[in-house]
Formats: sequence, structure tokens, C-alpha cells
Amino acid sequence: MKNKLTHFAVHIDDMKRAKKFYDGVFDWGFNSYGQDDFFQIKADKSDDGELIGALQSRKYSPVSDKIIGLECTIGVENIDDIIEKVQINGGQVLLSKTVIPHVGWVAKFLDTEGNLICAMQYDKTAE
Repeated sequence: MKNKLTHFAVHIDDMKRAKKFYDGVFDWGFNSYGQDDFFQIKADKSDDGELIGALQSRKYSPVSDKIIGLECTIGVENIDDIIEKVQINGGQVLLSKTVIPHVGWVAKFLDTEGNLICAMQYDKTAE
């Protein structure tokens, strides 16, 4: 999977309200993922529904300003190369290479326009 959109995050203030909205509009399913302020979004309500994103508290944002919009994740082959390219091309790294156990390695950065982007090197053995 090279440079493909693989995930998005919706930063929220009220989980109950946000889940009700997205369920009502898109009929998405949700999985609890540890904390009560972070839920995985599934494309449907089936037990094995495809994971497509997350509803997450704004406290998980690396940006101090309130994000309006979606935080998107791009699947990459080598997270270290991407971090270097972000810096060379005028971006600002906000979260350097960080492990998400059993998922992979993530980095978060601002592009030259101030948009928050995530890069994820997927690796189920990451710890």
C-alpha cells in the first residue's frame, strides 16, 4: 500500500452527540477502542465491518487550535523517509515517529498550507 488514504479522524467535543450524528447520516458502526473518548468508525454495523476512521476527542490532536475538518492518514512504505520528505518540502513535523502497538508507526505533520496530515507505516508486529 503506497501513499493511499487509509484512515481519517473526526475530532469531536461530545462523543454521544457525534456518534448519533454520524450514525444518523451515514449509518456507520462504532467500536470502542480503549478510552471512552475514542471510537473506531466502521463502514457498516456488521461485526466485521471495515474500519475506515475514528471519532476522537480533540485532546488527541497535536494542534492547539480547534481542528475543523478531517485528519487524514496516508499509508506509506517507510515512515522515516516520509518524515524527511516533509521537512525537506517545507512541512512541520508535529508528532515524530510513534508506535501504535499492533498497528504500525505514525507521524503527524502540517503541510505547507497548515493542514494536519498523518503518515502510517502499517506493521502488525510494531510494539
